[in-house]
Amino acid sequence: MLVYATAGGVGELLAARVIQGLSTGAALGAIGAAMLDVDRTRGALANALSPGLGTGTGALVSALFVQFLPAPTHLVFYALIAVFAAQAVGVAVLRETVTPVPVTAAVLVPEVRLPRAVRGPVLASAPVLFASWALAGLYAALGPSIVGTLTGSASAVLGAASLSVLAATAVTSVYLLRNVDARAVLVSGIGGLVAGVAITLIALGTGSLALFFAGTVVSGVGFGAGFQGGIRTVVPLAEPHERAGVLSLLFAISYLGMGIPAVAAGFAATDGLGLLGAARVYGAALIVLGGLALAGLHRTRRVARR
Repeated sequence: MLVYATAGGVGELLAARVIQGLSTGAALGAIGAAMLDVDRTRGALANALSPGLGTGTGALVSALFVQFLPAPTHLVFYALIAVFAAQAVGVAVLRETVTPVPVTAAVLVPEVRLPRAVRGPVLASAPVLFASWALAGLYAALGPSIVGTLTGSASAVLGAASLSVLAATAVTSVYLLRNVDARAVLVSGIGGLVAGVAITLIALGTGSLALFFAGTVVSGVGFGAGFQGGIRTVVPLAEPHERAGVLSLLFAISYLGMGIPAVAAGFAATDGLGLLGAARVYGAALIVLGGLALAGLHRTRRVARR
């Protein structure tokens, strides 16, 4: 956050992004495993709720900073430093959930686990996780520009609304589906993803802002259900000492889904297809990916039955 707050150019911003990515990746597995250690059921729910809640809140609050407060590109990061400092105090007073070990160079080696007991569930969940986060990548990369094109407005708050609505709907669906069978949640996630993207593509063709946000709501259901279903299908089967590594693997799959297609969409939007053209190709690819995820889920279920 300090590098962000003091950045004077694109190079510093990219450096800050790298540091942020390393710190986020290092923390997620440990945080997720600790929440599961404290309470297995609520921990799994919290793991599924937190990314959407953070994404939606961050997008909306940042837009409010940009539109209404002075020096927003600095102030928002100083505000986050204060938030992280308060969280650090909270983490410091938490009870430890595992037996402490000496801190050596070995603990800094990345730990990504695929235990035998979860290989089948991971194979079933991975395509859904990838597709769900690719959907989030669409809204993160192109959402604000699409809203600006449809409305003709340069409002930062309105531009952030698409990602915030997606995340809010995802969080709501995660909570409402928390007691539904995990595989059924996975299937409903794929259905919501495909239906939501289809509605969004129709909205882009007609230029309808209302239809675009309707598609966003349905897509949010797909995002939330797909991510929750993946987490709940895999993580409860891992042993306590394996949870951090398994969660790290699931988040690695998720962030690859968010990052790689979003970068490709950015290149497509600026080098030939244009904004709406890139969004249409991205959306069509998501529908195909959702179909492949559903086929993979069906196949792993048949194998499991045998």
